[in-house]
Amino acid sequence: MIDLSNLAIGAEALGLRLSVETLARLERYLDLLEKWNAVINLTAVRDRERMVTLHLLDSLTLVPHIAGCATLLDVGSGGGMPGIPLAIACPSLKVTLLEPNQKKAAFLRQAKLELNLDQVTVVAERVERWFPSEPFEAIVSRAFSDLPDFVAGAAHLLAPGGALIAMKGGVPFEEIARLPARFVTETIPVSVPNLAAERHLIVMREARS
Repeated sequence: MIDLSNLAIGAEALGLRLSVETLARLERYLDLLEKWNAVINLTAVRDRERMVTLHLLDSLTLVPHIAGCATLLDVGSGGGMPGIPLAIACPSLKVTLLEPNQKKAAFLRQAKLELNLDQVTVVAERVERWFPSEPFEAIVSRAFSDLPDFVAGAAHLLAPGGALIAMKGGVPFEEIARLPARFVTETIPVSVPNLAAERHLIVMREARS
């Protein structure tokens, strides 16, 4: 168990007022993460309070930056971050979790079922090989270490006017310099409650011709 008041305080520091039900679902998600992590490697973080900071609150820093989006794709979702916390906090958002590892995808399907996340879809496929019928307004990832690789793999899934959003620590200036010229980049510093480390969102949109 975790102290839900600490999670609530952290969420409020991000400008979010989450209901008791939402907070409880986020805790239940951590329960599942811990349970499955004993069998398959979903996260190197073992301490519950650190999981609140590094997984839940870190994921929730995206909420203001996806406001107005109806569809979101989490590329390389792994243990479900940031897609599952976003789906819990934003129940009207349709979230697709893309994860090529079959064991991790099995965890994501179980989490979807147990958390009653009807608006979540799990796809076990590599991003560059996946061609769905509809594009996404927001495509997010904290799994890609290289921005050009993220763009090369996921740009074909982006709706017109949509954004690719990479979650990073420090600003990756060298990676930004290697992005295709057609992309306009915005670097947004974010503050994660109870975390002293740097965090930035790199938001990439195709320039309008």
